[in-house]
Amino acid sequence: MPRDGRYIEVLGTYDPLQTPAAITIKQERVMAWLNRGAQPSVTVHSLLDRTGVLKQWKEAPAKA
Repeated sequence: MPRDGRYIEVLGTYDPLQTPAAITIKQERVMAWLNRGAQPSVTVHSLLDRTGVLKQWKEAPAKA
């Protein structure tokens, strides 16, 4: 999040109060950011791993 508080882009949501926890992710946009070199935080990394996005990103050929 930038200093002025606006988000660059919302890539998904996480609701831990539902059983099981609800995770929604815009996979195409996440993949685009990862291909550009974005480094997810530890928490986001675990959420992306849980949803299978990281596995898909590591197996896909990098797009320039």
